[in-house]
Amino acid sequence: MRAVECQNAELTVVDRPEPTPGRGQVRLRVLRCGICGSDLHARHGLDTWAELAQRAGYTRFARSDQPIVFGHEFSGEVAEYGPGCKRDVPTGAAVVALPLLRGEGGVDGIGLSAHAPGAYAEQLIAEESMMLPVPNGLPADVAALTEPMAVAWHAVRRGEVGKRQVAVVIGCGPVGLGVILMLKAQGVRTVVASDFSPGRRALAQTCGADVVVDPAEVSPFSAAGDRGHIENIPAALELAMSTREKLERLPIGWWHVWRAAEKLGAAPKHPVIFECVGVPGVIESIVESAPLFSRVVVVGVCVGPDSFTPAMAVNKELDLRFVVGYTPLEFRDTLHMLADGKVDPRPLVTAEVGLDGVEPAFAALADPEKHAKVLIDPSSSVALPSAP
Repeated sequence: MRAVECQNAELTVVDRPEPTPGRGQVRLRVLRCGICGSDLHARHGLDTWAELAQRAGYTRFARSDQPIVFGHEFSGEVAEYGPGCKRDVPTGAAVVALPLLRGEGGVDGIGLSAHAPGAYAEQLIAEESMMLPVPNGLPADVAALTEPMAVAWHAVRRGEVGKRQVAVVIGCGPVGLGVILMLKAQGVRTVVASDFSPGRRALAQTCGADVVVDPAEVSPFSAAGDRGHIENIPAALELAMSTREKLERLPIGWWHVWRAAEKLGAAPKHPVIFECVGVPGVIESIVESAPLFSRVVVVGVCVGPDSFTPAMAVNKELDLRFVVGYTPLEFRDTLHMLADGKVDPRPLVTAEVGLDGVEPAFAALADPEKHAKVLIDPSSSVALPSAP
C-alpha cells in the first residue's frame, strides 16, 4: 500500500506492506485524514517531543530517525477484522476511531509512534474497542474532523463556561476555530476571537465568533464592552468593602448571606480565556492583561520552555488550567454532534490533497492567510492544495 513516511524531517511517499490486524483489531481503508498542527511541529521536533513524553513515563514516542507515518485525525471503512473481534460493525461500513493502538509494549498513539502507523496511508490498523460507526450518513471529510473537534469539546468542557459569560479565544488556527464552534454549540452568547491574521479572523467570524479583533489594535479582553469584569486590584478591594457594607444593612448577619451566595455559585464576573496559540510568551501576555479572577484554559501546545510571573497570576487570582486530548465519551459525543448537525466544522477545511500532495500541503499550511485544515484523501491524485 502507499503511505507517506517522515524520517529525518523528510516526507516521502513509499510502498509499505498491507497491515495485518492483530487480536481485537481491525484494518481500515482510510477515507480521509486531517493534517494536524502537531504533525507540522513533529516533522522537525520529534526528538524533543519524545524526550518530553519519556519524562512523563512514555518511552515509545516516535524519533526523528525512525520512518513514521503520521495521521491521527481519520475516517475510514472496515476492511478486515482480526481474531477475537465482536464484528458488530459490518465490513465496508464507515467508521472513526480513537487513535490508540494496543501492542505488546503497551498502548501507543496512532500516528505518533513507530509501533502504531497513522492514516497518511491507504490503510491502517485500529482497535475495535476504540472504533465507532459513523451515524446519519455523515460524509467522510466531516467524520475525519471528529478527533480535532473532540479536542475542542474537551477544552470547552474544562472551561466550564456559562452561557452568559464572555469567552475569549486567543489564536484562530484550527484549534481556536474548533473551540469557537464548540462554544457556540454550547450556547455561549458572547465569544470574542483574537488573531493577527486577517484570514483567520474571517474564518473565526464564519465559525460564529460574535466579536473578532486584531490584538494589535484592540484588546480582546475589552472588546465585548463593559461586562462588569474587575480590571485591577483597587476595583477588587472596593468590591470587597462595598459588598460587605451593603450586606451589613440586612436584618440578618451579613456572613450568612455571603455564605449562602457562595453556595449558590456567586462570584465576581470574569471571562473564560482559551489560549490556542502555543508559542512562548502568550501565557505571560494573558496573565499580564486578563481581568482579575479570569479562568485561563491552555489548549495550545508550547513544546519549548516558557515563563510567566506567578506573582501577577496570584495577585489577580487567575485560574490556570491545562488540557490535553479528550475522553472516549467526549469523542463519541463529538461524533454525534457532527452527525446531528449541531456543529458544522466544514469552514475549517480549506483544501484536500492526495498522498502526493502532503509535502506541498505542509508548506502551504505555513501561511495562515491561505489554509487552516488540509485533508488527505489517499485515493486522490491531487498533488497541490486547492479548495475541495
